[in-house]
Amino acid sequence: MKSRQRGISLIGAIIVALVLGCALLLGFKVVGPYSEYAAVQRIIGLVADEGNNGASESEMRQSFARRSQIDSIDDVIKPGDLVFSRHGGRIVVEVEYSRKSPLVSNISLLFDFRASSLHSRK
Repeated sequence: MKSRQRGISLIGAIIVALVLGCALLLGFKVVGPYSEYAAVQRIIGLVADEGNNGASESEMRQSFARRSQIDSIDDVIKPGDLVFSRHGGRIVVEVEYSRKSPLVSNISLLFDFRASSLHSRK
């Protein structure tokens, strides 16, 4: 009887490790900008609620500045970047911004986000 070996070769293991390593690197670089986006989305939803309760535009900008400083996103978006409008009788707060995340050497990921209080969850 012939014994047949089964399993993965050393080269196959190295290739699998490289693919998994690249996927993990990419995943870690994507998590940061998307967690910032989730914080921005949550904050502008709260700011829009304040506007619907009678806060002025300057008060909403100050509230955004305080909340963004607490969540450490004040370097991503400034209060002056917020755009206020009305939709269906309610205040809508929107902001567009880009986030660059270095990947390897001179290769970077560029994320373009558009957050709106219309899409925020309560």
